[in-house]
Amino acid sequence: MKEENSCKASIKNCLEQRYFSIARLYKEEKTMDIHIHDCYEIYYSISGGKQILIHNKLYDISPGDLFVINQYESHHVSKVDRAHERIVISIHPEFLKSISSDKTDLSYCFTNRSENFNHKISLNKEQQQHFLYFINKIIATNGYGSDIIEYASFLELITLLNGIYIANNNLHIDDHSYKYNQQVQEIITYINENITELITIDYLANHFYLSPSYICRIFKSATGTTINKYISARRITIAKSLLANGTNVNEVCEKCGFNDYTNFLKTFKNAVGISPKKYSTFSIS
Repeated sequence: MKEENSCKASIKNCLEQRYFSIARLYKEEKTMDIHIHDCYEIYYSISGGKQILIHNKLYDISPGDLFVINQYESHHVSKVDRAHERIVISIHPEFLKSISSDKTDLSYCFTNRSENFNHKISLNKEQQQHFLYFINKIIATNGYGSDIIEYASFLELITLLNGIYIANNNLHIDDHSYKYNQQVQEIITYINENITELITIDYLANHFYLSPSYICRIFKSATGTTINKYISARRITIAKSLLANGTNVNEVCEKCGFNDYTNFLKTFKNAVGISPKKYSTFSIS
């Protein structure tokens, strides 16, 4: 398999081939703004970084940390050090579903979102070696039988990661690895609990007894993205989920907090690449 050097190229390849794709990223690639996409993502940090915001949780990133992100979870890497090597695996949900069995759901680490689950898996040294072994095997294989070796290696890799994910989330760890400034935590919680309502920066500032400039500054400092971008990404996440379940486009517009239909169409198309109606058609089919 060709190793991509761009996250966008890897996602594009994954969606077009309805398969999986691997990208190895270095310091010279600028991290993407807060975003969502129609494939599962495994984010593995080699050198460590600063923090990653997933949905409404902000995690510190250390070498050997791995994150599992589904197609409805907005995410953004913030405060990245210049030297930040990582591996990103993009996986088409239908491909993962097709290789699962009645006894083994290989999508489990992406679909299990119980109350106290954790996106983050901190791999130990042995697990890191296993992970990199399978990645290098997939990338290096060529010649006769390379497609079989690639497929089999990925199958082993995703089975291994699901096993680690299940074991980690059954530990019921009290000291959660996600954290953020207490004020920002309250702001994020409020936004998610009121995402269908009209939320403005002025309204948030008044609600939390802060100035508009101060609330914007602390939010950007903690998460690496702006309040408006976060709200927009969360609403698009909800819209995608509703459309995938067959909800009418007009109803989706209302349920995800867009008070203007034209604005909803424009924002959705800019974020996803196609109109809500087309997305609904493709998802249902």
